[in-house]
Amino acid sequence: MKETVSDFLVRRLSEWGVKRIFGLPGDGINGIMGAINRVSDKLEFVQIRHEEMAAFMACAHAKFTGEVGICLATSGPGAIHLLNGLYDAKLDHQPVVAIVGQQKRTALGGSYQQEVDLVSLFKDVAHEYVHIVTTPGQVRHVLDRAMRIAKAEHNVCCVIVPNDIQDMEFVKPPHEHGTIYSGAGYRSPRVVPEIEDLQRAADVLNDGSKVAILVGAGALNATSEILQVADLLGAGIAKALLGKTVVPDDLPYVTGAIGMLGTKPSYSMMTECDTLLMIGSSFPYSEFLPEEGQARGVQIDIDGRMMSMRYPMEVNLVGNSEDTLKLLIPLLKRKEDRTWRNRIESSVDEWWKKIEARAMEPANPINPQRVFYELSPRLPDNCILAGDSGSSTFWYARDIRIRKGMMASLSGGLATMGSAVPYAIAAKFAHPDRVVIAVTGDGAMQMNGMNELITIVKYWRHWSDPRLVVLVLNNRDLNLVTWEQRATEGNPKFDAAQDLPDVPYADYAKLIGLHGIRVDRPENIASAWDCALTADRPVVLEACTDPNVPPLPPHITFKQARAYASAIVQGDSDSREIFRETVKQIFA
Repeated sequence: MKETVSDFLVRRLSEWGVKRIFGLPGDGINGIMGAINRVSDKLEFVQIRHEEMAAFMACAHAKFTGEVGICLATSGPGAIHLLNGLYDAKLDHQPVVAIVGQQKRTALGGSYQQEVDLVSLFKDVAHEYVHIVTTPGQVRHVLDRAMRIAKAEHNVCCVIVPNDIQDMEFVKPPHEHGTIYSGAGYRSPRVVPEIEDLQRAADVLNDGSKVAILVGAGALNATSEILQVADLLGAGIAKALLGKTVVPDDLPYVTGAIGMLGTKPSYSMMTECDTLLMIGSSFPYSEFLPEEGQARGVQIDIDGRMMSMRYPMEVNLVGNSEDTLKLLIPLLKRKEDRTWRNRIESSVDEWWKKIEARAMEPANPINPQRVFYELSPRLPDNCILAGDSGSSTFWYARDIRIRKGMMASLSGGLATMGSAVPYAIAAKFAHPDRVVIAVTGDGAMQMNGMNELITIVKYWRHWSDPRLVVLVLNNRDLNLVTWEQRATEGNPKFDAAQDLPDVPYADYAKLIGLHGIRVDRPENIASAWDCALTADRPVVLEACTDPNVPPLPPHITFKQARAYASAIVQGDSDSREIFRETVKQIFA
């Protein structure tokens, strides 16, 4: 049997180490689907409900494995559906390759059904590399380059294959002028700064008496080195959202999240430090960093384009975080004065007491913080957490205490709704023996999470450990936007835009063959988590939470307070409740 272009494409993916493709079939990729079917013992095809979810899963696969994530979609509408998930990968610097079909070459330019200018469509999201295969001999180097560039640049690439090309016989490019020969395989180089720059950075850090460290996703493989640096410098460590698992939260000098979702210890540390060390982070909100001129800065990042973008750094070290820190550590001097570190540890200890007090405040019917507070000590060792975008992200960032060995991620740069459930599914495929927990709101669940529960139903019996828990905060409100309207715009809640239907999520889970738990009393939260984390199948845990518990920022500005008061004065439909809950949270 002749080897088609599709057969070669699938074989080449296997040679690159790809074991799994997330996608949805369609007539624009029939040839590729047939080729996957012929090697289904070597390459797994994961059928999803919507192509956007395939791209989310490819991004999450890259995050949780370090491998290139692959998503597959048909021409036209299928290709268009990929975009949101691909932008999630682009903005979080994840290696993803999208393979999409296209109409026959003879029809292109003729306004044919489902004909879309795919090169133009993907030119931004896959700006590093997007190409269409026009002859059989071209497919090898197009795919090789897409895979290699995705791995080298930590970005999205796209390969477009017209459906007539897919069924043609694959031929090697002839050995003649105008042809290209490529090979598979790529290994990231060791990138480190010059020794002179390392010494300059060490001098800055050694001179500081109040050093603050901020870590992000680019520091995920440098945990032990970061802890050594923090110990030598007597520094505290704050974490950007994507860096939540860089260092565990049970260390007394880890101040937790930073920014609007952040903690008071992180805010205080940044406003009082005299030296800032930023490692592997593109944290966007400069107002939560030291004021310009307050602190001397050192930044470590693999991408020189990201240097000195958030704070004017004195020394910029382009390099891999782990290797750069290993070279930097011998140049650092241990600070004997631990006054700064002691202040940080005292602040962190006080913060966790405050978190408990806030979580235990009664609400109607359940305080959302308590749902996360009760989960935190029950998290199984080495579990994986998948977050979403919304008010649930506040409680995920603040109340969950990460321990060594855990993994966690969400949509960081794009901050798109709907990432939690597809991320959790991808995590479960990558690590079927680990417990996975998705935390999401009812808005994101209604957007796409409920459909992907069907994907869980289709595959969960293949996982060695069936435990996957989807937490849904059912507050019947697009809650984060509601609070943003109040606190940033000074507008009352727009009920017609913000109110959501009350959907029985737990009952829906039971209807399709999963386990469902609904909890609407605070005294039942702990037992609900115990039940969910020991179930014999995936679980939807529906928590009926109070939308009027405010996600308070670590520092309330006068502008925010004035806007908030304006929203209440204008007659917010929940004015009495939000005022009462805000007062309770502040005094807690």
